[in-house]
Amino acid sequence: MGNRISEKYKLIDHTADFGIHVYGSDSKELFANAAWALFDTITEIDQLAGLDSFHIEVSGDDWSDLMVNWLREILYLWNGKELLVKKVRILSLSETELAATAEFDPFNPDRHVIKTEIKAVTYHQIQVNSSPSGWEAMIIFDI
Repeated sequence: MGNRISEKYKLIDHTADFGIHVYGSDSKELFANAAWALFDTITEIDQLAGLDSFHIEVSGDDWSDLMVNWLREILYLWNGKELLVKKVRILSLSETELAATAEFDPFNPDRHVIKTEIKAVTYHQIQVNSSPSGWEAMIIFDI
């Protein structure tokens, strides 16, 4: 990974869907960056205030399953509740459980621009890996 550890994510070209390659110095940063990348693709994240917060807990069978479940829960805040997430804080994280706080804004069409509609987080080609230089994940979304 080298100097890419300073990056949060980059877009992945994919024929049918939309993907991201996310980076983090540790697992907490990786999961936080994945949530940030998801909402950065949905909206202009810098325009959000993040004045309200919401507690989230998810579980999974392993790192990859946990990542998919985490991003599905975060995406549900948008698709199910019309909340746009500005930032997450990972409170605790293991290979099978995650607890976090999400700072969000309720969607306001007069203030917020939706750049990309993401329908779902998929298991297609999901990868979550650690190495001595940091953590990275590849995630594909249905759009």
